[in-house]
Amino acid sequence: MADTTIPERIPINLVVNGERRALEVVPWTTLLDALRDRLELTGTKKGCDHGQCGACTVLVDGRRVNSCLTLAVMKDGAEITTIEGLARDGTLHPLQQAFIDHDAFQCGYCTPGQICSAAGLLAEGRARDADEIRELMSGNLCRCGAYPNIVAAIEQAMSRS
Repeated sequence: MADTTIPERIPINLVVNGERRALEVVPWTTLLDALRDRLELTGTKKGCDHGQCGACTVLVDGRRVNSCLTLAVMKDGAEITTIEGLARDGTLHPLQQAFIDHDAFQCGYCTPGQICSAAGLLAEGRARDADEIRELMSGNLCRCGAYPNIVAAIEQAMSRS
């Protein structure tokens, strides 16, 4: 007979947007669900739930991660930055301002993931021009087609960093 007991919750600690947060999660809880459902940080979006659209992109220890494919228990002790944590002291992150300046969003659904991915991209320092930005941001989809404006916004932020 199969064991039908529900696995126990596992305690984890995350540093989310600079704040230490303790949670107890079942083993299959994704980082995305922990952020949205347990910590009420709903800026990170659930798009495809398969890691194909990038709407769920957050920064984990400074690196871009699809939070829908990442189990929360795997990131115990990690530093997580979501769209809510990019602004500092009431001042928008340069990428957030650049997205506004270049009207780099339409419906806005993909915008948090685009901005977090772009922040990781800037930290990586690998993109030198528009072609490389497009290539390195290719995991983040925009169904509205705001790509030229997104690239322009990232170029603006690159020139100011």
